[in-house]
Amino acid sequence: MTVSVETAQDIRGDLLDGRKQLGIWGLGFIGYSSMANFATKGVLCIGTDIDKRKVDSVNSGGTPVENIEYWLGFNPKPLSMSGTMRATTEWKQLLSPNVAVHLICVPTERNDKPHLDILADVLTKIANSTTSSCPPLVIIESTLTPGTVSNMVIPLLRSSGLYPGRDILIGVAPRRDWFADADKSLKTLPRVVGGTTPETTKLMRDVLGIVCNTVLPAKDHKHAELVKSVENAYRHVEITLANQLSLAYPEIDMREVLALVGTKWNIGTFCPSFGTGGYCIPLSSLYVLDGAPKADELSILQATIDTDRGLPGMVGDLAAAKSQGHVGILGLAYKEDLKVHVLSPTLAIVAHLKTAGISVKVNDPYYSADEIRGICDTESFDFPGGLSEFDTVLVVAGHRQYQSVNRARLLECLGSCRTIIDNTGIWQDIDFSWPGIDYRLAGKENWLR
Repeated sequence: MTVSVETAQDIRGDLLDGRKQLGIWGLGFIGYSSMANFATKGVLCIGTDIDKRKVDSVNSGGTPVENIEYWLGFNPKPLSMSGTMRATTEWKQLLSPNVAVHLICVPTERNDKPHLDILADVLTKIANSTTSSCPPLVIIESTLTPGTVSNMVIPLLRSSGLYPGRDILIGVAPRRDWFADADKSLKTLPRVVGGTTPETTKLMRDVLGIVCNTVLPAKDHKHAELVKSVENAYRHVEITLANQLSLAYPEIDMREVLALVGTKWNIGTFCPSFGTGGYCIPLSSLYVLDGAPKADELSILQATIDTDRGLPGMVGDLAAAKSQGHVGILGLAYKEDLKVHVLSPTLAIVAHLKTAGISVKVNDPYYSADEIRGICDTESFDFPGGLSEFDTVLVVAGHRQYQSVNRARLLECLGSCRTIIDNTGIWQDIDFSWPGIDYRLAGKENWLR
């Protein structure tokens, strides 16, 4: 027996009319952006997070995520000030019968591997407060290892006496957003959804259609949860192929080759790099492998993982060989103008250099000195003035602050530098030859030699 659309009532209408609220578990990039977008439509939102700083930031009209206003495309402060969205560290407030929809946006990664303990904890809390007379709609936005709903979520709910589709409505709707591009947002990108029953899928489509222009229903939850990992695994393989080509043809400017390859109508343009980073791409192949009944058939994904995870060590070896003992790294974040250091190449490079006995410091305008010390176990330095103490500089993330520095000022501060290894290309138009600096751009000829 399943809950009909009529029995579940008009959840979309209840949200839009303010009769019911939307609960958000986790206030990072995904959770906060969901909250803000729903709030712009007049939906009353309450979010929870264990990080009190994030909660306080939301309630005071700020944002818990650096620079997210650019990607959102609007100022979220009035939404907090009006009370349309609010946050709390007291998660029990989300278990009120007035909260008809739960968005789960918690981390599903830890130590470079899929990690489901936090997801299980949130589901247990929701399950323990659920009554069959008022089945909530639970939408998992976090990226999942394929098979998670069938193998972990449904058994967990049944152990609490709940039957999905009758006592609780649950499905997955992984996010595709690209937080570096305001044109690729929650509103504009097609959204794939899949519930454990067709009725749940329809309800998910109705609710997410409040903020998403296009919602695509999958056959069921099994197909929906596989989409995110597969599409990112495709990209993981393509990015890593670019890096492998650079390694296989060391004397060729692979950046130029790949730029020309990318002019073909059905091929993307990729650049060699220090390796991938972030929540999605580096783990996507691992998610697919972990969920595959016949993982041995996906040897290309294991090779992709091995190459990708080896690249930061190669860069660290080169920096150690070139350095006289003092290396400065620009960018803790894995990508420009984002405060996300999950699986950033910087983490592995710092560890590699410290093992080699090299003194290394890190600058990132989005992180405080205490944050850098806590994350990297190393000191920070000022930019650009602090560059003067390093003989080797690595550019990991092309933050706007690094791009906008006056060239004369930059060269003045690089007076002691003899080698620059650039992951981004932000300084490729500067002539470093006259001050005697060996400038190496990832993917150019012999960049790792």
